[in-house]
Amino acid sequence: MPPDQTERDRVGASAQAGLASAVAVESGGELGEIDAIQARGYWEQVWRRFRRDKVAIGSGIFIIFLLGLAIVGGPIAAHYVGHGPNNVNLDAGLHGETALPVGPWSHVSCSGFATPPNPGSCAAHPRGTQLYILGADGQLGNDEFLRLLYGARVSLEVAFLSTIGVMFIGVLLGTIAGYYRGWIDTAISRVIELTMVFPALLFIVALSATVGPQLNHITFGIFSRGVITLVIVFSIFGWYYPARIMRAQVLSLREKEFVEAARMVGASDSRIMRSHVVPHLVAPIIVYSTLTIAQYILLEAGLSFLGLGIDPSIPSWGNLLSTGPQYYLTQPWLMVWPGIAILSTTLAFNLLGDGLRDSFDPRGAR
Repeated sequence: MPPDQTERDRVGASAQAGLASAVAVESGGELGEIDAIQARGYWEQVWRRFRRDKVAIGSGIFIIFLLGLAIVGGPIAAHYVGHGPNNVNLDAGLHGETALPVGPWSHVSCSGFATPPNPGSCAAHPRGTQLYILGADGQLGNDEFLRLLYGARVSLEVAFLSTIGVMFIGVLLGTIAGYYRGWIDTAISRVIELTMVFPALLFIVALSATVGPQLNHITFGIFSRGVITLVIVFSIFGWYYPARIMRAQVLSLREKEFVEAARMVGASDSRIMRSHVVPHLVAPIIVYSTLTIAQYILLEAGLSFLGLGIDPSIPSWGNLLSTGPQYYLTQPWLMVWPGIAILSTTLAFNLLGDGLRDSFDPRGAR
């Protein structure tokens, strides 16, 4: 064998040995002990990228904790403090000579309750008082801490249900417009443009002044008054943006080889959209949904602050925030607590959405 060939074989063998050693180190095994290297699936790769983002992981943990508080935190806290979020206690709302709501960590006499709280709860507490952890929320003396917990449920109900409605309509119409194109695409695009320019706030004001009280009584037995009204309004006027995103995605997907192959084997349009197009929209749907939830938490808070959202008697973060300006000089914490709740929740959903976006599309990560 020529010397040059021998040298090339020696170099090639050395390079292969080095590659094998690197594979062994990466796989955690010894050289010669690795039988096969399994390929990672799409979702496994997404999870591996996502778990490297500690901020997104922390945001997800915070959201899970918040959901737990919203579902079971309120009733548990009400059981231990001995009263509910709507129990009126004038001693807590018109406290002392200043007649201001009591501050955080106050023990208030049970004699001021307009309606008795839980039976025997006052007798079980020392000196016949009950604890107000974050103070009272106004002149009626409702417990700020309890209303904050119960308000989390109301605000999240509006945000999650509105997001489901918006994404359902947006994905459906966006997929149809992008797949069929032609006059169907033109008609849906014109509807999108009309929805974008419609003055939604004026419609909400007119709705609350006319049929709002009747719609607010639609609760299906599980939701608070006003939740379904906001969900309907947000779904009607919020679907256009996800529809535009999904239309753009579908316009690209319909030209892919797997869609052409499905057409060639005789698959119907509905089957192609259901089995080949919509599954590829899961990533943008998940990412946009997390960002949309944060948006609707802010919208609910803003409308309730203006008196156009949830019924003022129902605890929600927007309603709690609306009473704060009355006491911003004397009891500023009445704006602090709901403000912190809204800020931290929307920030968590936005950070989670950013982490998911980078995990699904690593090329877009900065």
